[in-house]
Amino acid sequence: MTEDIHNSWKRHLQSEFDKPYFESLVQFVKTEYSKNQCFPSSALIFNAFEKCHFNDLKVVIIGQDPYHNYNQANGLCFSVNDGIKHPPSLINIFKEIETDLNKPYPESGNLERWAKQGVFLLNATLTVRAHDAGSHQKQGWETFTDAVIKTISANKENVVFLLWGGFAKKKAKLIDTEKHHILTSGHPSPLSANRGYWFGNRHFSESNAILKKLGLVEVEW
Repeated sequence: MTEDIHNSWKRHLQSEFDKPYFESLVQFVKTEYSKNQCFPSSALIFNAFEKCHFNDLKVVIIGQDPYHNYNQANGLCFSVNDGIKHPPSLINIFKEIETDLNKPYPESGNLERWAKQGVFLLNATLTVRAHDAGSHQKQGWETFTDAVIKTISANKENVVFLLWGGFAKKKAKLIDTEKHHILTSGHPSPLSANRGYWFGNRHFSESNAILKKLGLVEVEW
């Protein structure tokens, strides 16, 4: 299963792959995919690692679960395939970009264009059973993705972490704030956004301002 992870990640994560919990997780996922409809497709489970190479990574966005309806999940958090209706959270992300950066609302909800610029779009749980939110939680994915966050924190410098909502904010404890930058806000889901916890956070211009100050190429959001 890990053959789909780009080589730039493998030397940092090999020790995780060798642990008993990861072997159990792989077996669980293989069984689930053989017996049930699961998302994303098996080839895209590690798409975030394939599209954003470790050496290029400069921004991290943390989601929770993949989308669990047909044709939505593509292995990048908050992202959907080209031509697919934008889910509510993604709509609010794009609306914030519109006002923050004065950019037009994009046609495609596929965030691969961000990943290729060094934005690592990591879900805490990388798989889900169709129409059953949270169905693959507490099977080992969170242990693995926490280890990924710690690996980034330990082996990189000046990464911008965007932590949206209570779940993502809890990941701050895994990040060395002496070396990295953390921006937090409410979640872009309608429930949070409509209460005033999302809109106006200006995370897209703020993260670019940090990158520019570091002499790095800004993200074309």
